[in-house]
Amino acid sequence: MSKKLGAEFFGTFWLVFGGCGSAVLAAGFPHLGIGFVGVALAFGLTVLTMAYAVGGISGGHFNPAVSLGLAVAGRFNWAELVPYWIAQVLGGIVAAAVLYIIATGQPGFEVGGFATNGYGDLSPGHYSLLSAAVIEIVLTAGFLIVIIGATSKTAPAGFGPLAIGLALTLIHLVSIPVTNTSVNPARSTAVALFAQTDALGQLWLFWLAPLVGGALGALIWKVLIEPRE
Repeated sequence: MSKKLGAEFFGTFWLVFGGCGSAVLAAGFPHLGIGFVGVALAFGLTVLTMAYAVGGISGGHFNPAVSLGLAVAGRFNWAELVPYWIAQVLGGIVAAAVLYIIATGQPGFEVGGFATNGYGDLSPGHYSLLSAAVIEIVLTAGFLIVIIGATSKTAPAGFGPLAIGLALTLIHLVSIPVTNTSVNPARSTAVALFAQTDALGQLWLFWLAPLVGGALGALIWKVLIEPRE
């Protein structure tokens, strides 16, 4: 079990450090940085690379919503759910702390939102609470369908991480303007602790919506899609 939790810790660390780090350090640097397309790609690459690196140890969840969805789908042991969540959140927090130390070493750096998620005034496009909730639920559900399908016995062997990484890239391309893209409570929690906004006050949504979406995606797969004998 300790090996699995270690893999989830480091996988989530990589996701937060690489994904949120691209947003904080590189998105607008110096004036023509990588932009939100680059950030979307960075998040996809973090999952793709760590899924290949440690997915064989822990399953490569790196996300409490993914762990919940896989448990609902019967692909993950419910008894391991809370330990996985703890490892994921801790990995994310450590990554955010390291990123904070690096970012604040630049003269004049302003922490601001620190790649956090939000709705209303904290949404990049000032989208409403309802818009944020709907997009997070829908995209997390879709993410789980891709994850479960791409790792099923009927899927081509060895390509699961590639499909999952590309799916996360697509998710970010769609939703960065709306919520700055969560679909992952550990990612949202980690950076919210360091932000100088009300990100912590809105964090409840970025736990609730992804968890609902993850469970919904698993149910859609089991009831409507899963191949039967």
